[in-house]
Amino acid sequence: MPENPLWRGNDALVLASKSTARRALLAGAGLPFEATSVDVDERALEAGAVAGGAGPREVARVLARAKALAGSALHPGRLVIGADQTLALGGEVFHKPADRASARVQIARLSGRAHHLHSALALAHDGAVLFETVESAALTMRPLDAAALDAYLDTAGAAVLSSVGGYQLEGLGIHLFERVEGDHSVILGLPLLPLLAFLRRLGVLL
Repeated sequence: MPENPLWRGNDALVLASKSTARRALLAGAGLPFEATSVDVDERALEAGAVAGGAGPREVARVLARAKALAGSALHPGRLVIGADQTLALGGEVFHKPADRASARVQIARLSGRAHHLHSALALAHDGAVLFETVESAALTMRPLDAAALDAYLDTAGAAVLSSVGGYQLEGLGIHLFERVEGDHSVILGLPLLPLLAFLRRLGVLL
């Protein structure tokens, strides 16, 4: 585990996600961690939550909690972070596009309109969730004509398939927007400030 005078824990954190954006956020904050994959049926969990009346914020919370607990089962004695994010246009929830055509449809739906990203985080230890939060950000996409849509899709390439909504704000996706309201880490899918505050309360971070 790399030396970090701010970190007071005995072990590195476990991030139950392979998201490059989430890894970059933790690394940028100097937190020691290792990333792992967990086997969670996200669509089944989402369907169950929606059937029970859950909205986009609650769906994100349910998924983050499930990932944290699944990771905790694989790493006893460790602090495990689970995270998830939903994109909502009004009451409509978006998922990662399956192909370029799907990405084009999603971006066209978001064009000229405001949507919300709901980012949830859960921290688990030995099968118990110690902390969870859901933070939101509002993003307004500029109006895009067919030429602008195709130019973006051509330039971004396969990256449009790796994120809900077909964009990454930390990359070429920034060109799609006229206004962004919210914490950067929330937009990237990991509410970092609430996590840091809880780790300090827990005594593992200075």
